[in-house]
Amino acid sequence: MSMLQLKYDIPGDDFTRAGEASGDVKQKLKKLGYNPAAIRRVAIAMYEGEINVVIHGGGGEAVVDVDPDKVSILLIDHGPGIADVEKAMQEGWSTAPDNVRSLGFGAGMGLPNMKKYSDEMEIDSVVGKGTKLKLVVYAQSSKA
Repeated sequence: MSMLQLKYDIPGDDFTRAGEASGDVKQKLKKLGYNPAAIRRVAIAMYEGEINVVIHGGGGEAVVDVDPDKVSILLIDHGPGIADVEKAMQEGWSTAPDNVRSLGFGAGMGLPNMKKYSDEMEIDSVVGKGTKLKLVVYAQSSKA
């Protein structure tokens, strides 16, 4: 059981609300006195995941478990799934449509940034069913 569990609905195709969940987690971690470097990494990794759920997943949910030594983020969507995870992990590779790119999103940095800013990352994606993404950020990690 975690010290604190937070749950969020992430609406699909609503860029005005994208980032609300990661912003709320960031504020709650600050109030808890969490390590500032870890807060920054949680906020970046979760925001990237949230944007992916909005763009590609048609919406979904986030479940965040906060413990003294780590923050675990589970992002779940029911979108089309990722056909080629290895390719999707390459910087600059994106399936975002032109209308999303015109808003400044979809540059193909979401998954690479999630990996960069988290200590652990697991992707479970099934084409036609959706994606589950787990990110873990340790409070005292040596990652920047």
